[in-house]
Amino acid sequence: MKEHGYFPKRYFMVVGTFLLALLLYIDRICISVAKDPISEALNLSDKQMGWILASFSLGYAFFQTPSGILADRFGPRRVLTMIVTLWSVFTALTGAAFNFISLLIVRFLFGAGEAGAFPGMSRAIFSWIPLKERGLVTGINFSGSRLGAAFALPAVAWMVNDFGWRITFFILGAVGVLWALAWYFLFRDTPEEHNGISKVEKEFIIASRQNKKATKTKEKIHFGTLLKSRNMWLAMGQYFASNFTFFFALTWLFPHIKSEYGLETVEAGFYSAIPLTFGAIGNWVSGWLIDRIFKNGNWNKSRILPASIGFGLAAIGLLGSIYMDSAVGAIVFLSIAIFGADMTLPPSWAFCVDIGQKHSGTVSGTMNMAGNIGAFITALLFPYLLAWTGSTTLFFIVGAALNIMAIFIWYNMKPSKHFSLY
Repeated sequence: MKEHGYFPKRYFMVVGTFLLALLLYIDRICISVAKDPISEALNLSDKQMGWILASFSLGYAFFQTPSGILADRFGPRRVLTMIVTLWSVFTALTGAAFNFISLLIVRFLFGAGEAGAFPGMSRAIFSWIPLKERGLVTGINFSGSRLGAAFALPAVAWMVNDFGWRITFFILGAVGVLWALAWYFLFRDTPEEHNGISKVEKEFIIASRQNKKATKTKEKIHFGTLLKSRNMWLAMGQYFASNFTFFFALTWLFPHIKSEYGLETVEAGFYSAIPLTFGAIGNWVSGWLIDRIFKNGNWNKSRILPASIGFGLAAIGLLGSIYMDSAVGAIVFLSIAIFGADMTLPPSWAFCVDIGQKHSGTVSGTMNMAGNIGAFITALLFPYLLAWTGSTTLFFIVGAALNIMAIFIWYNMKPSKHFSLY
């Protein structure tokens, strides 16, 4: 939308972070699509692939908070340039893996590289985006990740079929380096540092921030204060449940649909892309709802209500999928589940920026660390429960129970209170 007769420069920043989220999930999900040829080439079992998928989540979780601290201290311009270059190198190195251990190590380091992406985005959003626009911008960014994953499923399936899985990873690594170069030369950490932004927009952004000064902070965050925060622990708990549901879509949905319903590779890719597309829509709907409720004067409700609706839909979708005996029926309910799970993302990340402010990178990184412990468990639990029970039913029941618990967690969260105060 135009503002004062021109297109606001802050929205170009949103385009950059949207493309980053798109790339992030293309690189992340491609190993799920390439599971069969990788397993065949390296002689890997499903349980070994489970550990490889989980190793990403472990690296991603461990480096969330350190990456957030770096983004707060040095700014998202340098930090995002560095981490995107790093993870792109390890994306390419995935194509050079020669056995189980080498792939396990590369995917762990790939996860560590990707860890700073969303904390870095959160710090950029705090500096550039007014409070009343925060929900929709967060939703747009996360929809990029879902659209990236949805696009990757059929596109990477085609690339793997035509070029082989090794060449596919090399190509994706090169694309990431190009994004990093563009970000470094075009982005600045704050509107105050950007020569291309108008005085009118600059004054509007500064006047609309929670904290009028949004420079890189050199204030050290005290982890004792962070870990004593009720808001922080509640954010971590609900995000564990959210990631447990969504990470299934990134790891085991494609192999599950392909195996369960006897689909061909590219056909399974198109089916598996549908829930991820609904996830993108869930982000848009939730982001819009957040800003709509906030403009009506209820800050806490603007975060709590969209998240609660999302977790309710996720539980319904997971349970409903159990009773489907066709790929179409299963995809319908899993689309509801992923739509709901993704509705929880904009309020979760907006909440972190709300309570974190100048420490938004650290706070969001800590929440995302807990979420990716949920993802780590998902990657392992699915193949192990399937081997133990011979069915996916128990996995989906566990996921639904976690989503229901998350609703109760949200009604105890206080978005308007800084993490040091609650």
